Amino acid sequence: MRFQSEWNADQSLCAALAQLKFNSNIAYGVIGEPQPRGVLQVVKGQANSAGEYNGEDLNWDLRAKTEDWQEWFKNPPGMMALGMAYTSQKLKFIKGDYVSMIKDPAIAGPFVKSFKVMARV
Repeated sequence: MRFQSEWNADQSLCAALAQLKFNSNIAYGVIGEPQPRGVLQVVKGQANSAGEYNGEDLNWDLRAKTEDWQEWFKNPPGMMALGMAYTSQKLKFIKGDYVSMIKDPAIAGPFVKSFKVMARV
């Protein structure tokens, strides 16, 4: 998938996550739907696979309204905008701990950068 290719093309994103030995299944979906639409599998910072959600075990499950995803694809949010989206519940974490993640600069930076990668898809 294109998201996987764009993710792996961003060397600063991959390198930062590789240093953390970051392994996760990250799902993306729409608020109110019973399951996420897509999932990205990350192994040691590299995207191993991307595609439709098929019941994989998840570490992160991010949800937003379709129109919010579309806006973020056009204009990727920065740290402040993501914080506001989280507090206003425009961005929901069905699985994963936003507060712990955002307090750790080593993971917060790559999280914000992942939205910039999405915008290139």
